[in-house]
Amino acid sequence: MKLVVALSCQSCGIDNGVQAAHANWGAGKGKGIKADDNCVAALCLSCHYEIDQGAHLTKDERKKMWLDAHVATVENLCDQGKWPIDIPIPDTAQWA
Repeated sequence: MKLVVALSCQSCGIDNGVQAAHANWGAGKGKGIKADDNCVAALCLSCHYEIDQGAHLTKDERKKMWLDAHVATVENLCDQGKWPIDIPIPDTAQWA
């Protein structure tokens, strides 16, 4: 999680105030239960809010916004050699 929040927002590019935004669809998410920590996207507060509570996007648009940021988060950490060796890389195909 510390590695994720050290990235810039993978949606808008802002460099500060980034949070690890968990998936709202699948990945073990349930009532009162967050998704697995592998299923996060590096998002600033504004983008995170828009995905979680925003009214400007449809559910499909919010899902796509999160997925695009999630894929970019995983790719950035892998490209930088920062993905933990003992943690499996998430299968982003599960979201397609």
